[in-house]
Amino acid sequence: MPLTDTERTELKGLIDRRRAELAREIKSALARARGDSFNAVAGEAPDAGDEALASLVVDTENAETRRDADELQALDTALARMAQGNYGICDDCGDEIPLERLRANPGATRCVRCQSVYEKTHIRPSEPTL
Repeated sequence: MPLTDTERTELKGLIDRRRAELAREIKSALARARGDSFNAVAGEAPDAGDEALASLVVDTENAETRRDADELQALDTALARMAQGNYGICDDCGDEIPLERLRANPGATRCVRCQSVYEKTHIRPSEPTL
């Protein structure tokens, strides 16, 4: 059954609140990144351990900010799909995405079955870079 107006309104509210939260997190992370240079994290005369820790901190913050930006983009796409009238429809099979899934992940573009197939066929574990 397609989403009702009430369900669509509920989901739009979830999306709007999450978007605002992500925007605050990204803004905060960018402000920290401007204020915290590598040298400030590692210290003035860093040893190899200090440098490794500083690199890890910077890389982790960058990864978290990238994840937040990706989620924000998915939510923007969800709002566009709402405006086009195809929100809640699986991109792959065309079936409806269950309301419970949309509540848990309002940016979802696939039903559970298609997402499972996608993850098994497209997502590879990260490979060592050394």
